[in-house]
Amino acid sequence: MKTDNFWKKVIFSDESKFNIFGSDGRRTVWRKPNTALDPKNLHPTVKHGGVSVMVWGRMASNGVGNLVFIDGIMNHKLYIDIHKNNLKESAKKLGLNGNFIFQQDNYPKHTARNVKMWCLFHCKQQLHTQPQSPDINVIENL
Repeated sequence: MKTDNFWKKVIFSDESKFNIFGSDGRRTVWRKPNTALDPKNLHPTVKHGGVSVMVWGRMASNGVGNLVFIDGIMNHKLYIDIHKNNLKESAKKLGLNGNFIFQQDNYPKHTARNVKMWCLFHCKQQLHTQPQSPDINVIENL
């Protein structure tokens, strides 16, 4: 079992997509026959799917690191660039400097070979999770 001191050194990291106008998926509804156009059954929409923003963030037990707004599609190269430009700065902001444990989930762009190599040389310690394991990343609750 990990100690409190261990968890105080962990930097959790993940990205999230925020939709400005609700879900970007379909909605399933049940209506009585011939009531589809009743005002109570209508849901407003936005042309062209609305707007969304992708944000990358980090947090530790004592605060929040840098937020990065992602323009375009996230891939393994952009993922490395985000960490190159923000990981050490976030660790310093969180008071961890070079003494931190880096946690990321097992999403394929996070486990690409070049990402693993970059982490090997730039993250002294990593918190590894098993593939297909329940997500322990607390950043989703932020």
